[in-house]
Amino acid sequence: MKHTLLLLTLFFSICCDLIAAPVYNVRDFGAKGDGTTLDSPAINAAIEQAVKDGGGQVFLPAGTYLCGSIRLKSNIDLHLAAGCTILAADTKKHANVPGAENGIYDPSESFGGFPEYQDGGHTYFHNSLIWAEGEKNVSITGHGMIDGQGLTHKDTESAGNIKGGSIGTGDKAIALKLCRQVTIRDITIYRGGHFAIIMTGCDLSTIDNVTIDTDRDGFDIDCCKYMTITNCRINTPRDDALVLKSSYALKKPVLCEHIAISNCNITGFKCGSLIDGTYIPEPVGWVCGRFKLGTESNGGYRNISLTNCTFMYSSGLAFEEVDQGKMENIVVSNITMSHVHHYPIYITTGCRNRGPKEVTRPSSARDIQISNVIADDCDSLCAIIVTGMADEPIRNVWLSNIRLSFKGGGAKDLVNKDYREQGTNYPEPKFAGWTPAYGLYARHVEGLYVNDVTFRYERPDFRPAVVLDDVKTARLNAIDAQLEPGIDKVVTFRSSDIQ
Repeated sequence: MKHTLLLLTLFFSICCDLIAAPVYNVRDFGAKGDGTTLDSPAINAAIEQAVKDGGGQVFLPAGTYLCGSIRLKSNIDLHLAAGCTILAADTKKHANVPGAENGIYDPSESFGGFPEYQDGGHTYFHNSLIWAEGEKNVSITGHGMIDGQGLTHKDTESAGNIKGGSIGTGDKAIALKLCRQVTIRDITIYRGGHFAIIMTGCDLSTIDNVTIDTDRDGFDIDCCKYMTITNCRINTPRDDALVLKSSYALKKPVLCEHIAISNCNITGFKCGSLIDGTYIPEPVGWVCGRFKLGTESNGGYRNISLTNCTFMYSSGLAFEEVDQGKMENIVVSNITMSHVHHYPIYITTGCRNRGPKEVTRPSSARDIQISNVIADDCDSLCAIIVTGMADEPIRNVWLSNIRLSFKGGGAKDLVNKDYREQGTNYPEPKFAGWTPAYGLYARHVEGLYVNDVTFRYERPDFRPAVVLDDVKTARLNAIDAQLEPGIDKVVTFRSSDIQ
């Protein structure tokens, strides 16, 4: 009797699941999966039918689905089975393929005449491969792949058109705006276009076990809150890997806040070599494989956690607040880096102020804690930069249990260098060049707490390990730093207070 009841219970449970989660196979709606027929109209038809029925899973079995814009809707799980590839169509190459009679990509939407303070890539969403706006409970899942072969890599967007290109050119692999309860899990994105994933104004989101191997940005998380990003692999040899932003894309300043990131691998190998397993280092002329807050920073960042992540051939950590927002309550811990380009740790504020002219508040940053970091083969420019503004210093920065080894080679006269103020400059550390210190350079800071930090270099470096310039309330303890003969001070002060 017990066995009979158990079997009946399982039967009813399975039946309820089938009723609650219908599956819409795109092949039943005309998708071919042959790589030559434009399948996005069939996929959109499956989505529309699922929406009419109250939601469900839109299923893409194994095959190559040549696609233009796919419009994701509420209560839809777009599921890419193992062996499935969504291949982004090229508007020129695929203009005459079956299914493309009505165009390939949706035109970018109007921004309503509102000033575009941010780049076009952050402003327009509808001309993407997969996009949604104002939807709820949406997901993209499965062990399939999105290949953005036909997407543009350039910021050339404008409303309804692409400057210098064809109307309807595809821009981003996944673009989500003002969506709630978003899940992206298990998929792989190869050649993600301008951005592999951009999410703007999205709440209550989960990104897990995603692999991205692309030439431009991996993740752009803009004006979002209550989000977790876990267990991801992000390879971006020519741009930033994982970026939190706070642009004016929502026509008002909105904080990017309550974001928890953990257990991710960030790299800068040649595009494609992460997926195929060859792991080829790529020569770097700009930035690569970096975790960044900024540069778009009108609202700012609050309650951000990055932990248990590894970096390889990357540009390290960059925290940049330059557009009159605030950056506060940032915690970074348990980070390893190898082969770091430019600066491994860069924290700055400035007054680029890309936003409405009537906004007069200064950018600000406070309460930033970085601990348990090991980095080797770092660039010669410097190891750690913390620079605020003379009239608005960065407040309360904790640096502890950090081991940094870099190339060295700095000349002695660099200690007298007039390191540029951030001001209205673009906040890219490479442009500022060598710093007066080889280990830590801090300027315009109130509350700098450094404990148990080790600096090592390969080539002789004749700069002091630490330079404090206009730093108030600094406490330095247990700094282990190399010194060349003739350099008698680990720490050099410029109008600073130390305890």
